[in-house]
Amino acid sequence: MQLSAASLLPVNATLAVLLVALLLAAAGIAAVFHLAPDGGRGSRVRQILLAGVRATVQLAAVSAVIVWVVRSFLATLAFLLLMLAVAVRTAGRRITADRSWWTAAIPIASPVLPVVAALLLTELVPFKGIVLIPVTGILIGGALTATSLAGRRALDALDHRHGEVEAGLVLGLSERDARLEIARPSASDALIPGLDQTRTVGLVTLPGAFVGMLLGGAGPLSAGAVQLFVLIALMAVQALATALTLELIARGRLHRPGPR
Repeated sequence: MQLSAASLLPVNATLAVLLVALLLAAAGIAAVFHLAPDGGRGSRVRQILLAGVRATVQLAAVSAVIVWVVRSFLATLAFLLLMLAVAVRTAGRRITADRSWWTAAIPIASPVLPVVAALLLTELVPFKGIVLIPVTGILIGGALTATSLAGRRALDALDHRHGEVEAGLVLGLSERDARLEIARPSASDALIPGLDQTRTVGLVTLPGAFVGMLLGGAGPLSAGAVQLFVLIALMAVQALATALTLELIARGRLHRPGPR
């Protein structure tokens, strides 16, 4: 039986009150337990509240323009470029506060572009904004997450284990290889969320693409095939994003302010 979106989550005053309550709860818990998303910089409460407000404004804006965007080739292309630019800015600034943040474009764009191109060339995905935008958005989001996690973990490891990097240099390793040996194990943790999601799909969670297709009237087999593709494509994108981020950090192209 096909369900309407309104029957699942009606947009009314009750929803608004619940959203505000959950956002305040998240901020309150972070404050009480001293949880800092950025490693201790800035106000944890302010960051969480601001994230919730931004999400509300951004989704409202996208809802207002998406119908027009998907009707135009140029508008669709511009929207995809905007998505990529925001992802690069978000991941880059999450990793570092200096000018090297823009190099996050390499691990984010490099894995996503070939996958999207292959989908279009094989006609598995039509060049229609209503399909291309969400598919590309999922892949960009996966690359963003992997880049942010790998970058932060790798740079944290290099900061905390700087002496081991120096020891590697004394033993004759190049600076790249010495940094790589220390940063690689920590950066590899960026793959864990994607692996856990893929391993437990259907048992712990029913991801959005699968549920959305079922609610839209697609059969279970088609919905499962699409979700399987999304999960495997995400693993490929995140693996390459992590590898490229690690390489950039090992070569000193992506770094934090101060001595490296």
